[in-house]
Amino acid sequence: MSARKTTETWTWPIDAAKYDRTHILTASEQQLLIVDLPSRIKGSRTRHRSLDSAQRLTRPLNDAFDHIEFAGAKRRGLLRFLLEEMGRRGRSFWGWTDADWIEIVERRRYDGNRIIAAAFLLRGFDALASFPKRRHVFSCLARRVFGFKVVGEIERAVKTGMRDLGYHVRTLRIMPLTLAQVLLIVRSPRMEDITEAVLLQLQEQSGTVALEQCVIALSRLLVSKGIIENPIRRLGLRPSLMLGAPEVILANVPDEWARLARYWHDTSTLTPNCRLRHYYRILTVGRWMQATYPQLTSPAEWTRSMAAESVAMCLQQKSGEWAHRPVAEVRNAGRLMAAHTRIHALSTLRRFFSDLQQWEVIPRRFDPYGAFRAPRSLQSLVDRNPRILSDDVWAKLIWAGLNISAADLSAQGRGAAHYYPLPLVRALSVVWLFAGLRWDEIRRLRLGCIRWQQDAPGERVCLLSVPVNKTSTAFSKPVDTIVGEMIEAWEKERPSQAKLTDRKTGEQVDYLFAHRSKTLGDNYLNSVLIPSLCTKAGVPHEDVRGPITSHRARSTIATQLFNAREPMSLFEIQEWLGHKHPSSTQHYAKINPSKLTKSFQKAGYFERNIRAIEVLIDQDVVRKGLATEEAWKFFDLGHGYCTYDFFDQCPHRMACAQCSFYVAKESTRAQVLEATANLLRLRQEIPLSEPELEAVEQGLAAYEKLIGKLADVPTPDRLYQIETAPALQARNGDNKC
Repeated sequence: MSARKTTETWTWPIDAAKYDRTHILTASEQQLLIVDLPSRIKGSRTRHRSLDSAQRLTRPLNDAFDHIEFAGAKRRGLLRFLLEEMGRRGRSFWGWTDADWIEIVERRRYDGNRIIAAAFLLRGFDALASFPKRRHVFSCLARRVFGFKVVGEIERAVKTGMRDLGYHVRTLRIMPLTLAQVLLIVRSPRMEDITEAVLLQLQEQSGTVALEQCVIALSRLLVSKGIIENPIRRLGLRPSLMLGAPEVILANVPDEWARLARYWHDTSTLTPNCRLRHYYRILTVGRWMQATYPQLTSPAEWTRSMAAESVAMCLQQKSGEWAHRPVAEVRNAGRLMAAHTRIHALSTLRRFFSDLQQWEVIPRRFDPYGAFRAPRSLQSLVDRNPRILSDDVWAKLIWAGLNISAADLSAQGRGAAHYYPLPLVRALSVVWLFAGLRWDEIRRLRLGCIRWQQDAPGERVCLLSVPVNKTSTAFSKPVDTIVGEMIEAWEKERPSQAKLTDRKTGEQVDYLFAHRSKTLGDNYLNSVLIPSLCTKAGVPHEDVRGPITSHRARSTIATQLFNAREPMSLFEIQEWLGHKHPSSTQHYAKINPSKLTKSFQKAGYFERNIRAIEVLIDQDVVRKGLATEEAWKFFDLGHGYCTYDFFDQCPHRMACAQCSFYVAKESTRAQVLEATANLLRLRQEIPLSEPELEAVEQGLAAYEKLIGKLADVPTPDRLYQIETAPALQARNGDNKC
């Protein structure tokens, strides 16, 4: 048996170059293999000596059998069988094809594993994938080729790494099979020799979802160890497939229009997702142009009138119209597109034409910014009405997020084990409920994003570092302490993982919410976590404003901060949300009806137009039945009392003319009235006219102006006309009561 090597110094155990690999059999070999060997009687003592003439053929096979530790009578029988096959085929095994080896394995199945091992060691047999029913032998084959001890060590290392990444036992149980196939393809037991190309090759020929998942898991482990740069993605999620099949998305689009659209997509500096959305809209306009103006094939042929017709098309466009997908597959097909969608379509045309003109790809025949401007009638349809959640629903969701358990997540998954660890889910729930972040910002939070600041003795402030986003650079903002506590709890249990590339900045970073060296799924929050929270809280998954999504939490939190007892200002909320312009914040923060009602009451609009005046009722006069003969109701004017029953209708109520109904407070009658024991005090609200309101608020000048207007208005007793303001002042000065 050959000596085993460690993974650091392992080399291929058999050097095929030292053998005579001639395909043609010599005359003596033909005599032995075709004539003598088949005629021998089994059990003859001379058969071993008679094989000396085939030493060129038996030596490499014996070396291979020595390496895989195959000996005894079965070894001699297998060697004899292979020699007979060489004689029958008329050439040495060095000239056998993969099909020949497969046929021989099928003919002698009980020795098939040893035959495959010998073929693999001697000539690098590449048809391993041709044995779908023998995949279970790959682990055994790898151990025979590379050594039981070496393969055992690498399997233990891979399993330990997988557990650290958070993989379940089910994945670890079938990992040895995947690892064995990878090592056989690489032809090395060293993990450092595994390449991304080898993993892609095995992924394409795996044939089952389980094996593909193992390949992906192994790639993430290799990324965490720095062996390869990027993990393997599922076959349906390859970046090369993002633009779809060209024959589908480019159908009915002029060739020149499609070429410039793709050129713009590949040249634009927008983010990949944004460019892709614009690209599809540009192709939509190309289909419309092909159907409406087939003589036009390029953006260079567009004029100002053509731009105007395209604007009219965008304003009247319906869902599914001019799309590359069948109308039946489009949501809300046949309905007029939403206002903001039509505005985005015009924005796409504006950017497309302006970029091509600035790059000097097409001539400048019109101004795109003026030609594709959204009309005011369309802009007015987009209102600032954030889809906030009601306070009771939000309170229940907060309770559910703080108390979520593994059973709640398993119930959402129909009893299956949940994919993400519970501490990660709890931290994610609290961040969504309290931090007011976009979903992209939550996914891209980094390790160590929480820091504590001492605000007062015994009081800590939790600051959350928000990464670069679509409206601002990286910044920090205060959050509730529960956010920091949950994040720290997850960081303690988070396994060490490979750095991942931040798709916005291109940096290699440690994501906070990473599991198995992969970021959170794009739809995990909306499709899994939020429905689980709604189920636990006992609230419906959608309301009159639509389904409860991740972004509705952002507007709900902003609105509650704006309507708090000590509210944050609009500019403070702008900084907290990370908005670039205050106008963006207005789409999130909305005054709720309760706060609006309190503010309206504090403004005192009703009190401003209504004046309350004290009314004294003499109950003795009423009880004695003398109300028709004596005054019983007295309106307190401050300087005296008015006994006129219809005081609220008197035009002189704010500038009393002191007619016969007037009783001065210095008089004996007023003193007697105030001393009455059965006096009832009430308050009556008197509505004020504009001149009276002005007199109350602006003082003496307005008061004199009011008196001047009442000069020709008779008093209630109709005994005399009120005098002019100077005469009245002179009389009041001479006849003071």
